[in-house]
Amino acid sequence: MQAIEAAGVLGAAVLAGIDTGSGRSYHLNSGIALTAIGVVTAVALGYVAAGLARGRRWSRTPALLTQLFAGIVSIYLLQGHRYDWGGPGLALALAGFAVLLVPPSMRALAGGHDLADRAEPPSEPSASKPPRRAG
Repeated sequence: MQAIEAAGVLGAAVLAGIDTGSGRSYHLNSGIALTAIGVVTAVALGYVAAGLARGRRWSRTPALLTQLFAGIVSIYLLQGHRYDWGGPGLALALAGFAVLLVPPSMRALAGGHDLADRAEPPSEPSASKPPRRAG
């Protein structure tokens, strides 16, 4: 879900850049700023999506906040009768919440270690302790 949202933000930033370049932006400076903010946001969302794909614990909070923000914006769009944008946006936000909050995802993203750390075999017993003798 996070990668889809990153692609959507990047697409919107590209469209804003095209509008700015063709003179259809409200003001040149605001069009440039909107394009730059959109590209930086898309990169950040892509970074979070990569963290989720690798099971990194740090990626859970920004992903949940992204879904919350997308849901709030989608509700505003629906209230403004922009059902073509608000409906899919709300569905994507709810699906993102669901994927992040299902038990397997919670175990992977809220556990004690990153998935990369869990892939390592357990360490050998300490050499300082002598083995127990049966007796």
